[in-house]
Amino acid sequence: MTLRRKVAFFGSPAFALPVMEAIGQHHDIVLVVSQPDKPVGRGNKITPPPVAARARALGLPLAQPAKLRKNEDFLEVLRSSGAEVAVTCAYGKILPQSVLDVPRFGFLNTHTSLLPKYRGAAPIQWALIDGEEVTGTTIMQTDAGMDTGDILLQETLTIQPEWTLTDLAQNLSTQASRLIVEALDGLETLVHTPQNHDLATHARMLEKEDGEIRWNDSLQNIINRYRGTYGWPGSHTYISGKRLKVLELKASSLARAAEAGQLQGTSELGALVACSDGVIELLQVQPESKAALSGADWVKNHQIKTGALLGK
Repeated sequence: MTLRRKVAFFGSPAFALPVMEAIGQHHDIVLVVSQPDKPVGRGNKITPPPVAARARALGLPLAQPAKLRKNEDFLEVLRSSGAEVAVTCAYGKILPQSVLDVPRFGFLNTHTSLLPKYRGAAPIQWALIDGEEVTGTTIMQTDAGMDTGDILLQETLTIQPEWTLTDLAQNLSTQASRLIVEALDGLETLVHTPQNHDLATHARMLEKEDGEIRWNDSLQNIINRYRGTYGWPGSHTYISGKRLKVLELKASSLARAAEAGQLQGTSELGALVACSDGVIELLQVQPESKAALSGADWVKNHQIKTGALLGK
């Protein structure tokens, strides 16, 4: 019979919920640590992170410290929880050594890449933007560096060509949920494998402008950027100096017949725009301060002429 471990769980967004729930089915979560509640939306309504909201609903002990460094009150909360091991999943804060030293078995992190590749805040996004065909999940022993700790478990995941950020994140969350339970079940027998730091790459946090369509890019690179920025920051372009959100796009079978960024006309639903080696079909767009509509209706309703140039 597998020993039930006392676990402190550190996480914040919805991505971390399946991981937390999987741990709770097999082990005892004695403390949940999440980011503080913050204003959300146009009304600035104070809203808890999804993990904090779920912890409250389940009646689990919850801490939401604004900072971790030199926070003796939080250290005492963590110590008094009796956690033997802690698990982090998209928590969102760097853990100081004083926190890492508290649990007997330290901290395990569920990182959504095949470390040492794509260390950092946005490994799922950059794997898609870079056109990777395979990624995966790494369970690592957290140290004071940025995803530099020893690898404990690692498993690959094939990226399907049609997957967006939402699809890949869901599949990686499922994979991470299974692997972290496996790691906790075999905690005392896990083999620690140091990372090869010479092979490390960095996956920086995305900014809004990372979603801008680069019309001089190849068709495949544009599709990849759309997949990797899906949801946030989302894809966009510009026309006559105004931002145009691109909510849905796909590759067109038409051959390029204009310079990159030029509108070539419309299909039944889409607006056809040339890129460096093909044509992108904008299926759904949203002009500034306007409702979303099909690309074809946008061209018609806003009287966009064939030959109009998109982009800055």
